[in-house]
Amino acid sequence: LIYKCGGIDKRTIEKFEKEAAELGKGSFKYAWVLDKLKAERERGITIDIALWKFETNEYNVTVIDAPGHRDFIKNMITGTSQADCAILIIAAGTGEFEAGISKDGQTREHALLAFTLGVKQLIVAINKMDTAKWSEARYKEIIKETSNFIKKVGYNPKEVPFVPISGFNGDNMLDETTNAPWYKGWEKEVKGVKKEGKTLFQAIDAINPPSRPTD
Repeated sequence: LIYKCGGIDKRTIEKFEKEAAELGKGSFKYAWVLDKLKAERERGITIDIALWKFETNEYNVTVIDAPGHRDFIKNMITGTSQADCAILIIAAGTGEFEAGISKDGQTREHALLAFTLGVKQLIVAINKMDTAKWSEARYKEIIKETSNFIKKVGYNPKEVPFVPISGFNGDNMLDETTNAPWYKGWEKEVKGVKKEGKTLFQAIDAINPPSRPTD
């Protein structure tokens, strides 16, 4: 999304792609934009928080990339506590989703931490839909399970956009995918106001403006 919105140039992406391929991790090229530390690149996980900026129609957005790995939960808390909205990335791949929402799973823990730290707005991006062959049944299964656990955490699922994406291929990031004819888009309703859209970009653009101490 940062690349598509012009937050990083094509030459830099090509450089990361070459470096990733040399380490045998060609599919990590976009992750490397945010994973700047050498140790992160070699292990293929995010350790520190990273900041990148891009613009939507409504907002200047700062992306705080927080680590998902259990060993670096303190870093994740540092990043999350500064956010106006959390984007919970859920992997649609068989086994990956189930591991994340299991009793001790990271997806469950991160949603709870975000809510506890005062981040009351949430977007759920269901990633790697290409690995699930853009299955509508898988998408619905994930929405049902995720809605149940975020409700227990404190979020209202009706206020949360659920967006099926492929981050690597760019589906439903900035442009609507052609791989899911069944997908009619996301919608949310906050205090009687309905908003709807198709892409992750539009979901970010539909964040409710947070109140500031200066307001």
